[in-house]
Amino acid sequence: MAQSEIDAAVQKYYAELFDEGARLSTRSAQGRLEFERTQKVVRVATPAPARVLDVGGATGTHAAALAAAGYDVVLVDPVKSQVDVAARYGTFTALVGDARSLDFADDSFDAVLMAGPLYHLASREDRVQALREGRRVCRPDGIVHAAAIPRFAGFAAGALHRGVLESHPQAWLDLLMHGSPVPSSRFPGGHFHTAEELRDELITAGLRDVRVVGLEGPVGVAFEQVQQVPEAAHEAAMQLAETLESVPATFALSNHLLGSGTK
Repeated sequence: MAQSEIDAAVQKYYAELFDEGARLSTRSAQGRLEFERTQKVVRVATPAPARVLDVGGATGTHAAALAAAGYDVVLVDPVKSQVDVAARYGTFTALVGDARSLDFADDSFDAVLMAGPLYHLASREDRVQALREGRRVCRPDGIVHAAAIPRFAGFAAGALHRGVLESHPQAWLDLLMHGSPVPSSRFPGGHFHTAEELRDELITAGLRDVRVVGLEGPVGVAFEQVQQVPEAAHEAAMQLAETLESVPATFALSNHLLGSGTK
């Protein structure tokens, strides 16, 4: 798909077909794991009080939690209906905007979180442009965090449904080999990453001290299939994800990669 088609699909998907706020809260046990791991990484890297830009912040789940923890937060998202929902919190600023062209001055934020934009940008050029924009608006020595979906996580999601892989075998092979989204998927994906790709894009964008971790760890795919798990299982998953976050052999097993770099 051309990027213009992906952009249009993103508008329809998040405005009409999918509740991103529920995905990070009540839809599955994976959502809570992703949410808490992301929050911890951002807060440890940049303690409050600090000013944070949440790019692709959807309905404000991350922004609201950061604001409640003492951060000055600005959320930007391309889907107006999601921004309208986020604005109802009233504890942070919510604006319509595009990750590739951020309407903020240089050095405006202490940290930037981009948990979403890279999934929906097909070309490396656009992804690096978004990361460069994140770096531009971040102050010197500030941190840019960018999430990506590993190729195997996309493959595993298809493998959980009987007959899906067999119906488009070449398309699924292209996903594993090149990161190309499967055309029959409802999700308006632009690209699926390897850890090496994400690291390279962050470095190309001008960030230093780049680090890539597996966010949910090896149980994330299984957690996506259940709405809730016992608290002890959640705590064990958190500990496992943190323990293995820097082990490259486990990256492909996580639902998301999170790359972080310093300006």
